[in-house]
Amino acid sequence: MSKNSFAAVLANRFGAGVFFVGKVLRFVFFLGFIFFLLKGTNTLAGYTLNQTMFFFLTFNLVDIIAQFLFREVYRFRSLVVSGSFDLVLVKPISALFRSLMGGADILDFFTIPPLLIAIYLMGRSLDPTGIQIFFYLALVINSLFLATAFHIAVISFGIITLEIDHTIMIYRDLVALGRFPVDIYQQPLQGILTYLIPVGIMVTLPAKALMGLVSTQGVLLSFALGIGALLVSFRFWNFALTKYTSASS
Repeated sequence: MSKNSFAAVLANRFGAGVFFVGKVLRFVFFLGFIFFLLKGTNTLAGYTLNQTMFFFLTFNLVDIIAQFLFREVYRFRSLVVSGSFDLVLVKPISALFRSLMGGADILDFFTIPPLLIAIYLMGRSLDPTGIQIFFYLALVINSLFLATAFHIAVISFGIITLEIDHTIMIYRDLVALGRFPVDIYQQPLQGILTYLIPVGIMVTLPAKALMGLVSTQGVLLSFALGIGALLVSFRFWNFALTKYTSASS
């Protein structure tokens, strides 16, 4: 399915190239914005320039991997509205898997390797220990659990309400608040982004773990939340399927 998705994108190589260049420029410009923002003060909410850059890179890692894997979510509404989702349900493959991961995005795939190199170089400048690196990698995996739960919830709402485009953009806007550490926000927004809408756990916590600012208990609690959110999203998906009205009904 990913191969077919790649072929569809590469059929218009000029358009794909322009879109890819736009992604890179957007990333570079925002990186420059952070640099010049902190050039005078050298700190943001107590974090140095390198630390702030690392928060931004970690945000991009989680966001881009999620977009790469779950790009099919953005095309899910047309399946439901047209009735093509009926054909997905009768096939001998998980309808959830097909709806969630039925077409990876090759443009996001190309941006992942250079991003990993930048994270390695910036992370090395922070002199992390072995356990801090392990906690960072573990929490990035947990962030992907949470991102998966969010995307499952979005397509579940899509079945019930036939509305996905606005829901997924709300998710993107909320996650975008994690470009910077959530410590910069005042209460109650900081608490909301940490506990109610776990953007802080998705983005800020992994970067903090590499800096030695997260305890073992914090890592375990984060995993409990991530796995719990994933299980709840599975139940919500099953509930949404009971509300689906097929094209033939």
